[in-house]
Amino acid sequence: MNARWWHALPDGRIQCDLCPRDCKLHEGQRGLCFVRQRVGDEMQLTTYGRSSGFCIDPIEKKPLNHFYPGSGVLSFGTAGCNLACKFCQNWDISKSREMDRLMDEASPERIAAAAKDSGALSVAFTYNDPVIFAEYAMDTADACHAQGVKTVAVTAGYIHAEPRREFYAKMDAANVDLKAFTESFYQQQTGSHLAPVLDTLQYLHHETACWLEITTLLIPGLNDSADEIEQMTRWLADHLGPDVPLHFTAFHPDYKMSDRPRTPMETLTRSREIALANGLHNVYTGNVHDAEGGTTHCPGCRAALIERDWHAVLRYELDAKGACPHCGTPIAGRFATAFERGFGRRRIPVRMAA
Repeated sequence: MNARWWHALPDGRIQCDLCPRDCKLHEGQRGLCFVRQRVGDEMQLTTYGRSSGFCIDPIEKKPLNHFYPGSGVLSFGTAGCNLACKFCQNWDISKSREMDRLMDEASPERIAAAAKDSGALSVAFTYNDPVIFAEYAMDTADACHAQGVKTVAVTAGYIHAEPRREFYAKMDAANVDLKAFTESFYQQQTGSHLAPVLDTLQYLHHETACWLEITTLLIPGLNDSADEIEQMTRWLADHLGPDVPLHFTAFHPDYKMSDRPRTPMETLTRSREIALANGLHNVYTGNVHDAEGGTTHCPGCRAALIERDWHAVLRYELDAKGACPHCGTPIAGRFATAFERGFGRRRIPVRMAA
């Protein structure tokens, strides 16, 4: 399929304008993401309509704790990525150069119908970064909205301003990976830059209706110092306010970073305490069993309102308006008028009907 957001250069190359990499391509070349390719005098999205697989996950797995807690989300990705993270936890998909990994073919309309038929409240573009298959994700979002199904982007937020406006206008929620709070980490560990991600966070929170949550994977010795967490959470409080949920998740050795140890529980707990001390109301720990770090508390009276164990909702006490039933304080997020039994820890593979 023809891709968008590119222009011709005077030297005969064409430049991709989707993300800050600004890949400049001769005939037949692909961008770093691998899925945007020059064919003739145009850019093609080679993965349109093709997926590495579909599953229904709990929404808490994205992770989103304040976007219809307990609901199921039909999740899928394609192949490739526009970052080069050495620690990628989904590297078999995001770093894939094998197009035959894309086993499932599905039109946007078929995906929307599958989500509707399965009872999933939303569709998530995840596993690899949906920025690189933006045209496919946006068309699928239109089809989902026509069926009353919501849409979620799980992304690193590395995207230029013009496509960012169009892409996030079609998303109901986003979880953005803030991979660290130093430019050196972004350059050395991801091959990208910090500033565009901070721009995306501010844009999403202040200029869109898209619900925002943030995830930071804490990697021992690289981005987990108390000083860095202090600086990062102060910036978040100052620039986004206290209510945007922040998830600190545990690293496990993978891909090109198999020599690093797993994140200690005390690092997650310390980071959460720093964030709370800096005024953030909704701070969570992830990839671990941690009742306290998984619980949503009222910012007014501090009552425990939504208790979780990993991805499972154990107790839910918000009223029909999404407020604390004890003191009436509204809880930031998107909540249903009635809570049904949570989806739990299940992961259900879905095959698209022919």
